[in-house]
Amino acid sequence: MIGIIIIGDEILSGRREDKHLVKAIELLNERGLRLSWARYVGDEPDQITAELRAALASGDVVFSFGGIGATPDDHTRACAGAAWGRDLVLHPEARELILARSQAMAEKEGVPFLANSPDTLRRLDMGRFPEGATIIPNPYNQIPGFSIEGRVHFVPGFPVMAWPMVAWVLDQLHADLHGQGRQVEHSVIVYAMAESVLTPMMVELEQRFAGVRVFSLPSVDHPAHGRHIELGVKGEESKAAQAFEWMRQQLSQIGASVGPISVR
Repeated sequence: MIGIIIIGDEILSGRREDKHLVKAIELLNERGLRLSWARYVGDEPDQITAELRAALASGDVVFSFGGIGATPDDHTRACAGAAWGRDLVLHPEARELILARSQAMAEKEGVPFLANSPDTLRRLDMGRFPEGATIIPNPYNQIPGFSIEGRVHFVPGFPVMAWPMVAWVLDQLHADLHGQGRQVEHSVIVYAMAESVLTPMMVELEQRFAGVRVFSLPSVDHPAHGRHIELGVKGEESKAAQAFEWMRQQLSQIGASVGPISVR
């Protein structure tokens, strides 16, 4: 399974709108993968550590967004170390990348580059990862993220940095998973019928067609369809198609009024 953890008080308070969930789903779908779970957590070290410990224990591929900077409210690196039982150390490749970035910034501003200046040393803190971590390249500003156990990945909260880094991880570290989560959805609009009437048929469908899941999305004020239910199935292509055909037959038998069919 694949999960994401989105970290930051600013998300929970509403000061910033989360955009990572929708983009993560998009990046996964492009590669025939699907998101299994998502969790939000504020800038509370104990909670972050607990979530990361659970992620490590799960065996899932997990992406953690946010909190890997070097300001007092950035706790993710330390929490990752605590969850993994490792001390933070300055990663040698991260050190070189950060120094190169700092030098380039100094040259652009026309000021001397001082490798031991307080500002440079603070930047180097962003390269302190749990011992044994590997880096994730950051094409935007070269300040890397990191991975532990090859499957729990840490990227910044900034979308312009995070999203290319997630794409790189999926293509370079998890290419073997591509296509494993590919699913097809078939659905039909069912008019003016209560979900309680459809529930026995939905239960039977999942019993008859192993690996296929049914979904029911009711609406009471749709501008085109009015009160209706979008009733459908999702799963592997051939099984989903068979289950959907059976569903349509059952709907016909109970005299349901149906509308457009959708496949996606």
